[in-house]
Amino acid sequence: MTPTYHVITLFAEMFAALSQYGVTGRAISGHANDALCRLSFWDPRDFTQDNYRTVDDRPFGGGPGMVMLAEPLDLALTAVKARLRREVDGKSRPRLIYMSPQGRTLNQSVVEELAAEPALVLLAGRYEGIDERLFERHAIEEISIGDYVLSGGELPAMVLLDAVIRQIPGALGHADSAREDSFADGLLDCPHYTRPESYMGLDVPAVLKSGSHAAISRWRLKQALARTRERRPDLLQKRLSSVLEQELLNEL
Repeated sequence: MTPTYHVITLFAEMFAALSQYGVTGRAISGHANDALCRLSFWDPRDFTQDNYRTVDDRPFGGGPGMVMLAEPLDLALTAVKARLRREVDGKSRPRLIYMSPQGRTLNQSVVEELAAEPALVLLAGRYEGIDERLFERHAIEEISIGDYVLSGGELPAMVLLDAVIRQIPGALGHADSAREDSFADGLLDCPHYTRPESYMGLDVPAVLKSGSHAAISRWRLKQALARTRERRPDLLQKRLSSVLEQELLNEL
């Protein structure tokens, strides 16, 4: 089944950066029936009941900013879930995700978990946030891309979708690309080089030109371990090192 991703947003046009360019653009557009995934947008304004298509109001208790109204988002979420039930098996309970700095942090483990889902529904909030009662009415989980605040949930939603879509088989040019990315095995990536062999007095490491796959693999793992120990030592503490990794760490 082709994965489907639904985004509830006031600014669907922002997602052109995701849907029209690069790896994700090719995966979404495809040719004829060859698209690797589908992306749909739902505008909360289409679910409003007034002539002004109002989607926000002042918060109870006072304070700055506005809060997104419960009803338009509630109706949009209900409509998305109804469509997914029709398209899947009539019982599907898609993952509903609200992009929020209060959620659990998006990392490679979470990305791989979400990539296994047949459908995701992302809610991109705006203003001061969404009415809290939506969390009571729907099983919405919160995911954060970092401890900082952005103007809306569109950019975080694009980050999440980019990370997820590249996990789909066939999305990347090489089958091993996703497996060899940074964090895929809990380590930062190793250095990469391409032509020319010498640039401004800096040479490509000789081992990469040796033709020995074993030596190259060992060098790359050692470099990945070195970078991780230097830049993200916390990652090393979270994983069990193999005998080879421990040997390379001792060498370092």
